[in-house]
Amino acid sequence: MRPIKILLLIPHLGGGGAERVIALLARHLDPELFQVHVGVISEDSLGAEPVPSWVAMHRIGGGRVRYAGIGLLSLVWSERPDLILTGMVHLSLAVLALKPLMPRAVRILVRQNTTASKAQRLWMRQTLLRLLYPRANYVICQSEAMASDLCQNFSICRTRLVVLANPIAKRISLAAPSHAGERRQLLAVGRLAHEKGFDLLLHAVAAVKVKLPDILLTILGVGPEENRLKELRDQLNLNETVQFAGYANPEDYYDRISVFVTSSRFEGMPNAMLEAAAAGLPIVSTPCCTGVCDLLHEAPGTWIAAEITAASLASAILSALDCLEESRTELRRFNHAFTAPFQLTTAIRAYQELFLQVADMSAS
Repeated sequence: MRPIKILLLIPHLGGGGAERVIALLARHLDPELFQVHVGVISEDSLGAEPVPSWVAMHRIGGGRVRYAGIGLLSLVWSERPDLILTGMVHLSLAVLALKPLMPRAVRILVRQNTTASKAQRLWMRQTLLRLLYPRANYVICQSEAMASDLCQNFSICRTRLVVLANPIAKRISLAAPSHAGERRQLLAVGRLAHEKGFDLLLHAVAAVKVKLPDILLTILGVGPEENRLKELRDQLNLNETVQFAGYANPEDYYDRISVFVTSSRFEGMPNAMLEAAAAGLPIVSTPCCTGVCDLLHEAPGTWIAAEITAASLASAILSALDCLEESRTELRRFNHAFTAPFQLTTAIRAYQELFLQVADMSAS
C-alpha cells in the first residue's frame, strides 16, 4: 500500500502552539505510513526548526494568508494530497473557501486552536466559521468543551468533530532537586496579545508584591502588545520585578521557577502550560476555558483562579506560593498525571489513527 500523502498547512513555522503542533506532526508521523508535505505562506518566525529530510517543504509565498489563494490552489493541484490538515483558523477558512476549486478526492481536516465563541473580531470570523466549517471532513478540537462550543454555538455536526490531545515535547527530566533562589520566581509564556491576559498578570503581580516583595516574574514571548505591556510595567513600578525576555526556550527557565502562570482571557488548550506541567512545575491558571478547568480540577500542584481578573489571579498565585512555602529550600515538582494523553507518542498515535481512518473512507 502506498503511503498516504498528507499536506500540513500553517502560515509559518516557529512561534506559538499551533505552529509547534504542525512541526511535531511533520517530524513524528510514521514515514512508512505517510508521505508528509508541509506548506507555509510567510517567512518562518523565531523558534522555527528545520523539518526532517524526508518531509517535502513548500514555500507558497504571498506574505499573508489572504494573498495566498492562487499559490495554495497551485500546490494542491500539483501535489494532489490525500489529506490536508490546516493549523490556524484564518488559514482553515481560506482553504475551506477554496475547496470547491480543489480536486474532489482531497479530504480536509481543520484544527481548531481556540474556543471559537470567545475569539476576537467576533461577527466576521464567526459568520465565516458557520458558513465554511461544514465543508471540512473533520474539525479537530483540543477538548470536549471546544467541540461542544462548535456544536452548540455554530451548529457544526457533532459527528464531524474529533477531540485529540495536542502532542507536546517529551517529559523533561530535572536531574536533581533544584534549590530555590533568593527570590520566588514566576514564569509566563505566550504571544504578547490581548487574549493572553498579560496585563491582568502585571496587575496581579503588583498585588502579590505587596505581600511578597521578593517576587520575580519572567514573561517569554513577543507580540503586538509588547510596548503597551512594558509601559504598564513601568506605571506599576515593577521594573525590578518583571522582566520581558522575548522569545526564548522555556525549558531553560524551568529549573529555577516556583510557579508557572497562565493568565489568558480565553484559550483552546495552551501548549506552554502543558509543557510546563510535563516538566512537573506547579501551575496557576485563570479559568480561561472549560477544557483547562476540567484538566486542572483537583489535580495536585495546580491552582485555578476563581475569575478572570487580576485580583483573582493574585489570590491564586498567593495560595500556590503559600502551599509551596513548606519546601522553601527546594522547588516543588509534581507528577502531573493529566499530561499523559498529551505525551508525544500517545498524541501522535491518535492523530495517525484519525488520518488512516479518513484516508480509508476516501478510498472506499
